[in-house]
Parts: sequence; structure tokens; C-alpha cells
Amino acid sequence: MQTYLLFRKIVGFDRKAEKHVNLLQNLHVHTTYADGKDSPEELVLKAIEKGFHSIGFSEHTYMDFSDYPYQMTVEEMGRYKAEIHDLRRKYTDQIDIFCGLEYDLFSEVPIDDFDYIIGSVHYLDFDGKKVGFDRGVKEVEALINTHFSGNSLKFAERYFEMLLLLPQKLNVNILGHFDILTKTNELRNFIDVNSQDYLNFGYEAIRNLKGKIPLFEVNTGAIARGYRTTPYPQSEFLKEFKNCGFGAVITSDCHNKNFLDCHYKEAKELLLQVGFRSQWILTDAGFKEVAL
Repeated sequence: MQTYLLFRKIVGFDRKAEKHVNLLQNLHVHTTYADGKDSPEELVLKAIEKGFHSIGFSEHTYMDFSDYPYQMTVEEMGRYKAEIHDLRRKYTDQIDIFCGLEYDLFSEVPIDDFDYIIGSVHYLDFDGKKVGFDRGVKEVEALINTHFSGNSLKFAERYFEMLLLLPQKLNVNILGHFDILTKTNELRNFIDVNSQDYLNFGYEAIRNLKGKIPLFEVNTGAIARGYRTTPYPQSEFLKEFKNCGFGAVITSDCHNKNFLDCHYKEAKELLLQVGFRSQWILTDAGFKEVAL
């Protein structure tokens, strides 16, 4: 599949220039075009109300095999892009608006002229059959029992292997919710996330993605939806992302306007605790590094 992406220039870090500027931004936002609760304009208005500097929409791309009922169709993608660009013009004096996509590994939708791409994996492939794991406790348990004979570490190993395929398929700006496979883990404890075997699978993936995807997100969405008490990724992986030179982007994977900045403060504190001193935001000139 041939893909098209405007991969914007990453510009320098000017701590002094950004010191007094409000740079509140969310680039992982879903709308009624897919599985979000609110229209794009409702989200823009909420972002303005909350004092956001900018907002980016990143709707899910279509997958013809998906059993998930809330995804944007190919026909809707053109209307989605047009609406976001209309909103950009309408609110140009109040907020910066960007049009992106959350592109799943197994999507086959051609893309053209989006401001940024979040690359994610929500399905695993079993001999051509795609099985979703971003589901509830019962569905995750069934997947592990059916396809991995109850061995959750094999599940983790397969997931992290799938992540490595993302940059082989298209140019990705932001790696989405790195350890989303643990979304429901606090509810059932499928995986020992502190075991060395599990950590090594994640570390290997981060090291192999180094230089191929420049940014990763600190994603608070599972907190907003009551699954987790901490953001993705867990702190051990945050440290490895830092060691490997990735830039951090803070998002709430927003599906409800009331959670547009959900736990941003805690996400920043977590980044500072593991040694990050900056985050990356998208501007009209491209991605830019600014102080936390």
C-alpha cells in the first residue's frame, strides 16, 4: 500500500521563547465520526473554554474486517477532513486546529495531506484472522486462553512484535498508547507488568523503534474511562523511551469533551520524575520541543 504523509520538520527547543506561553494541546481526540461522544465543533469549543492553545483530531481509520461498530468509513474520511478544515478557518483567531488520523496497523485506507499520524495496534493477526484485544476483561481473557493457551506473556510478546511493523507500513509521527495491552490489567491482573520477561519485550520494542518513530504519547485515556489509575506507558517504559531519545507528547485519547485534559498534571509529573524536561507539541511550523 502506498501512503502519503506530510512529515513536518522538527524544529529546535527554545525554552526561553516558550516560557510564558500557554501550550496546552491534545492531539489524540475522537469525535462522532467514530467512537467519540462529541462533534468536532463541540470539542473545539470545549478546548477554547479550557484555555487550550491547540487541538488535533485523530479519528480512527476504516478496517473492513473490524467487528467494532464505531469507525470512520472511507466516504466519511473526506467529510471529516473538510469539517476540520472549516473549523480551522472559523476559529483561526481563537485556537490552532490540526487534522490527523489514528492509523491502525491493519488498516488499508490510503492517506493524503494530514497534519500528523498516530500509529496504533488494536488487533492481532492469527493466520489472517484479525482479533481485537482493546476490549473488556472477558474478551481479553478469552483471547489469551484461545490463542495463547492461557500464557499472557506470549500475548505480550506478540503485541510488541506487531508494533515493530508500524514504521514498515507508513510514516508515523506519534506512537500510540504503547502498552495498551494492559488497559484492563488492573481489573484482572492478566500480566505481571513488573516481571523481567514482560519488561524485556517492551524494552526490545522501544529499542527497535528508535529512529523510526520520533515521538510517543503519554496517554491518560484509560484513566478517564475507569480502567487504569496511571497513564500509558508505565514508568519503566518511560525511562527507556527517554534513554532512546524519543520525544514525549501528552494526550488524553479523548472520547468525551469533559476529559480533554484528563490527568494532564499527573502525566507531566510522571515525565519529570523519570527525567524528561520537555514535551513536544505540533505547531504550524511542525513539531516543536517545549519545556514541561
